[in-house]
Amino acid sequence: MRCEILRAVPSRRGGGPQHDCVFVERDPSLQGMQGLDVVWILAFVSFLFEGVYYPCALVRWFSKVDNMPDNLTGMYKIQPDFNEDNSPLVEIIHLDCVLWAAHLLPIFGEEFIDPDVACHNSLDSFSSFYVNKFIDHQAFDIILMMMLPLCAALLSLVKCPTHLCDFH
Repeated sequence: MRCEILRAVPSRRGGGPQHDCVFVERDPSLQGMQGLDVVWILAFVSFLFEGVYYPCALVRWFSKVDNMPDNLTGMYKIQPDFNEDNSPLVEIIHLDCVLWAAHLLPIFGEEFIDPDVACHNSLDSFSSFYVNKFIDHQAFDIILMMMLPLCAALLSLVKCPTHLCDFH
C-alpha cells in the first residue's frame, strides 16, 4: 500500500492554495461509495486532551446527489453541503476517519467558464462535481469495492473512533 500526502496549505510552491479532498468512512457495513462521504480539508488541527493527542482536520462536507453513479459517466455526483442559513457545513473530524484522497471533477454547465477559475478556487466555482474513480486504481477499488481483500484491509486499518466522528 502506498502512502499519500494530504495538503491544506495557503500557498503551494509559490502559487495558490491547495486544499485536498478525501474519502471519509461513514458506514463500514456498506460497500463502496454507499458507506463513504467526501470532504474538503480546509485545515489540519490537533490538540491534547487529558494527555491524549488528537490529530484532526477542519473539513467542508459534500453529499451525494444520488445513491447510484451517473448513467453516462459511471461516476458519483456530489455537491457541497450547507447549513440552514446557507453557510457551508464545516466540522472538525479525527484523521482516523480519512480513508484516501479523492479527486473531484467539476460538472460543467452550458455557459463559458470564467477565466479566473483555477485549481485553487474551482471547488468554490462549481455547484456539483463528479467523484473521479479513474484517477488511480486505489480510488477505483475504494469507490466500487471490486478488490474486496484490499478494501477490507484498508477499512480495517482506518477505524473511525465513533466518539470523535459523530457526523452531522
